[in-house]
Amino acid sequence: MWNKDEVIGKKKQITGAINANVGEFIHDPQLEAEGETEQVEGQVQQQAGKVRRKAGEALEQAGKVLADL
Repeated sequence: MWNKDEVIGKKKQITGAINANVGEFIHDPQLEAEGETEQVEGQVQQQAGKVRRKAGEALEQAGKVLADL
């Protein structure tokens, strides 16, 4: 299941894409650039959340293995 960082990161990506497209459509380079930046921030946050989730799952699995010894 996704954690908070993954969800917020995905939301930032979507919001950033919308802003970038609106900026392109209305010929506003600043809005377009801000949208692209927000997309990248969202990607980084989502990936950081994914790494954190995977690490937690690995620790949980290791705990189960050690408990069985």
